[in-house]
Amino acid sequence: MWTATGVWRWRRNPLRRPTDLFEAWVAFAALLCVLLVAPALGWAAGVRVDGTLQRAAVAQRQERHLVPAVVVSPAREPGGEPSADPSERSSAPQRTQVVASWTAPDGSSHEGTVPAAEEPPHPGDRFRIWTDAHGRLVGRPLDPTAAAFHAGVAGLAVAIGAAALVETVRRMVVRRLMHRRYIRLDRAWAAAGPDWGRAGAGS
Repeated sequence: MWTATGVWRWRRNPLRRPTDLFEAWVAFAALLCVLLVAPALGWAAGVRVDGTLQRAAVAQRQERHLVPAVVVSPAREPGGEPSADPSERSSAPQRTQVVASWTAPDGSSHEGTVPAAEEPPHPGDRFRIWTDAHGRLVGRPLDPTAAAFHAGVAGLAVAIGAAALVETVRRMVVRRLMHRRYIRLDRAWAAAGPDWGRAGAGS
């Protein structure tokens, strides 16, 4: 990144133009934003996301329960036949589905198709599944460590995005300044062109 190069335009020089000084200040401001503002934004975003995810993780741990389930039978394929032996299936990794029964935390009994905990499953095998208080199947609660990792990734993404935005704006400003310089140079050349090489024209 060439953000810091414009700072050198602060050097005193009889050929220094006002736009050179302005470009130096733009480079300095961009450098401060990249070193201070972008990390601060990333940290703030990470803290906020972490707080939201940690609250969600706590709520999920309170609302979701690990209950014992019993294998009733192998799940049936859409055609009505019991699912085939896992060794005879496609080589693509997939978990065997079984029909299982379980009792919800509120005391209600349920039966449904769930992924098997072991391969191959046998009727009567016991395993545990996640449900809500009424026995409906739910996913595993969010782990606090995973929540912190996702928050860190989000904060890093915000910091990088902010730094990239600052650098993009700096480049746009520098390009605009260069365009104005070329316009002024063309005008100066056009004004000096008719007298170029004439005697007494000071050339």
